[in-house]
Amino acid sequence: MVELAGIIILGILAQWVAWKFKIPAILPLILIGLLVGPIATLYTEDGTKLIQPIWNGAEGLFPGESLFYFVSLAISIILFEGGLTLRREEILNVGPVILKLITVAVVVTFLGAGLAAHFIFDLSWPISFLFSALIIVTGPTVITPILRNIPLKKDVSAVLKWEGILIDPIGALVAVLVFEFISAGEGGTFTKTAFVEFGKIVLFGFTFGFTFAYGLAFGIKKKIIPHYLLNVFTLAIVLGVFVLSDAFAHESGLLSVVVMGMVLGNIDLPNFEELLYFKESLSVLLISILFILLAANINIEELQLILNWDAVLLFAAVVFVVRPIGVFLSSRKSGLKTNEKLFISWVGPRGIVAAGIASLFGLKLAKIGEPGAEYITPLVFMIVLGTVLLNATTARLFAKMVGVFLSKSEGILIIGASKVSRLIGSYLKTNSRHVVLVDSNRDNIRKAKSLGLEAIEGSIYNDQLKDNVELNDVGFLMALTGNTDINKFAIDKFRDQFGENGSFRLVSSEEMNDPENNPDEGLFSHTDDYIKLMELAEKYPSIQEMKINDASHYHSLIQTIKEGQDIIPLFIKDPDSNIRIISAYSEKMEQINEDSFLVYIGKPIDVEEI
Repeated sequence: MVELAGIIILGILAQWVAWKFKIPAILPLILIGLLVGPIATLYTEDGTKLIQPIWNGAEGLFPGESLFYFVSLAISIILFEGGLTLRREEILNVGPVILKLITVAVVVTFLGAGLAAHFIFDLSWPISFLFSALIIVTGPTVITPILRNIPLKKDVSAVLKWEGILIDPIGALVAVLVFEFISAGEGGTFTKTAFVEFGKIVLFGFTFGFTFAYGLAFGIKKKIIPHYLLNVFTLAIVLGVFVLSDAFAHESGLLSVVVMGMVLGNIDLPNFEELLYFKESLSVLLISILFILLAANINIEELQLILNWDAVLLFAAVVFVVRPIGVFLSSRKSGLKTNEKLFISWVGPRGIVAAGIASLFGLKLAKIGEPGAEYITPLVFMIVLGTVLLNATTARLFAKMVGVFLSKSEGILIIGASKVSRLIGSYLKTNSRHVVLVDSNRDNIRKAKSLGLEAIEGSIYNDQLKDNVELNDVGFLMALTGNTDINKFAIDKFRDQFGENGSFRLVSSEEMNDPENNPDEGLFSHTDDYIKLMELAEKYPSIQEMKINDASHYHSLIQTIKEGQDIIPLFIKDPDSNIRIISAYSEKMEQINEDSFLVYIGKPIDVEEI
């Protein structure tokens, strides 16, 4: 009981440390696991581990292979949650690159890392290629925390995010095939058996994933599942799909749950954000437990096998040679620039799937006496820990070195997706600005997406937005809802993360009637509120532009507008199409270049009247 409670307490503590210091949680989790596991044998009086994951005599938490059953079920939930976060619109520009990363780069990693392991550690070919199969995967649990802290171009973030989630079941599949080859003993029937098994895994993985995803979506939409059971019912379905698919085709469960998550994530479902939030919380808990258990399960003798320069050489070959070759081959003739390819090559941390399957296969092969099997678990953990440590400490610096770090975040986050927000968002998108609309109203989100706008259904009161890596290039925040309390809350909560270049909100009706107490973050006009904006959007449903010559011309326009024109100024667009947001204190706008434009909503301005 003490051990179980200790694992959960230490795991959540590690998650807090990771959040505090902005590092992937896997780093403190593995270190804690090693300290209470193999390293503990060096400082405890009786030379035993503080936490013994597998039952050993009178001690241990999991008898037999039950630890690995728990690991498999937990990984299925983690990958399902990752699949829920994948959106079709994220890969419109980089879809071919992602496809090649999970095919071409997989072959490069499999062959390159296998050759390196064979010649550096003198391992047998089967064991070498089992090692290379296990490190094919990257993993969303380690990439996402790294990307959250680096403002990048959206396409680069999308490539790394999608690769991390989609490659997990592929890496697991390749590892299973190699493991089956080793277990079967290199017989002549292996090739045929391998192809049959591969076909079964793909068939049942996609079939079960699609079928149960649409079945669950139907149940949610028709309200067959009561709201209070939605989260736990979905959890039960995920576990059931994983086990059922695995029963029909061994190791097809991971593919099934990823496909199921992807399909559900791209269906318009009620209560989807609540479901995603629950799965995210559950994933955090499971990851915390898993990494400590798996690291603690390593023995000190296994660690001693890799305390040499050969391990450093293998790590360097995998990270600095094999990974870049795979990325550059996969991104040939793509829209990615060389510096973006270099950054993607640099960021390739391995995660929970590699660690979990390595522990399972290493133990099984060691039991049957396979030569070199004792190297599998420590070598994979060395790659996992090394890549996470390297990327967590250097990714931001490397992004700056190669020039992919966005020194100025020009993206704009709009809180609210009403008609006004959609008009403004469409204008900004047309002028090459990355715009994201957020609203809890599903109908508003649907209308925004129908216009080709990037829109997120969700509440600003949870942390979903803060964890969204696709918002890393956002530097401007505009709160445009009709609720002043929501607008104020959005500014207070997201000012530092999304409003570094400017945070604005509409003034309230009370503030509009009291110009002397207008807020500093007031937006567009201190005499126009949400109601006035909506009225103009209904009456004049388009964004207008008027050429202005200089600051003097601009100020005369603003003065005329304030005297009764049915107009609200929005932006200033300079000759280079750079856009500046007009604050409520519009008269303070200075340095207006010749041939700029006043962007506004409302009655078209008659030049002769000005």
